[in-house]
Amino acid sequence: MKMQIKHPLVSVIVTTKNSETTLRKCLTSVRNQTYKNIELIIVDNYSNDKTYTISKRFADKVIKRGHERSAQRNVGANTSKGLYLLFLDSDMYLTKNVIKECVEFVKIKNVDGLYIPEKIIGSSFYVKIRNFERQFYTGTVIDAVRFVSKKIFDKIGGFDEKLYAGEDWDFDKQVRRMGKTATIKSFLHHDESTSNFFSYIQKKAYYSLDIKHYRDKWPNDNDVQKQLGFWYRYMQVFIENGKWKHLIKNPILTCGMMCLKICVGALYLLSRIK
Repeated sequence: MKMQIKHPLVSVIVTTKNSETTLRKCLTSVRNQTYKNIELIIVDNYSNDKTYTISKRFADKVIKRGHERSAQRNVGANTSKGLYLLFLDSDMYLTKNVIKECVEFVKIKNVDGLYIPEKIIGSSFYVKIRNFERQFYTGTVIDAVRFVSKKIFDKIGGFDEKLYAGEDWDFDKQVRRMGKTATIKSFLHHDESTSNFFSYIQKKAYYSLDIKHYRDKWPNDNDVQKQLGFWYRYMQVFIENGKWKHLIKNPILTCGMMCLKICVGALYLLSRIK
C-alpha cells in the first residue's frame, strides 16, 4: 500500500509581466494560505516595472523567462520540488483555503487535476458581465485545471510551447485523458478591474491569431468542437444541468453577456477565414 505524505510540498507557479499593480496582492494571498508547506516560484517575462522587486520579497525562487505563458509555466514546473503544482496568473488572488482543499481532495479522491472556481472582480458593468459568464464554465471543457500532480505534468511533458492560445485547454485535455479531474468548492478572485470591453476584445483578437494551431492539433475532436463551436459555446453550456435558471433570473446580464460573446465569435470567424 502506497504511503501518503501528510503535508506534501505544493509548488505555486506565478507567471508575470509588468504586474506591479496586482502582484503583491496575488503573492500575499499565497503566503496567507491555511496550508503552509508551499514553494512559491515566480517566472517573470522581463518586466520593466517593480514586478521583479516585489517578487523577490515574497518568492522562494524568481526566474526570468519569456515569451508566452506556456514556456514560463514549464520552466517554473521543471525547477520546482513540489509533489503538486498550482498555476496562477499574477492578477489572481486565492481565498485562504484553496490549497488546503486541493491537497485534501487529491489525497482522498485520488484525482490528478483540479478546477478552481473563479470570481471576476471589479466595479464596472463589463466586469459584472464577465463574472456572470465565468460562473457557467466551471468544470466544463471551457475551463482548465490549475492544480495538478507533478507526476502527471511530467508524463504529459508540460504545456505545448508552440501554442499561445488554447494552451491551457490543450494541457487540460491531456490531464483528463491520463487521469481523473474534479472541482473544489473554494475559489479564487480574478482581478479584471483595469480591463474593459475594448481591452478584452483586443486580447481575444490576439489569441484568435493562434487558435487555429490548437484546432489543427486536435482535428475532429469533440471537446474542441464544443470549445470553438457555436452550439455548445453559445447555448448548451448556459442551459445544461439547470443553469438556464440563472439566465432567466438575470436578464440584463444575460443580454450583456451575449453581446460580448457575439463580438468574440465574430473575431473567431475572421480567424478561420485567414
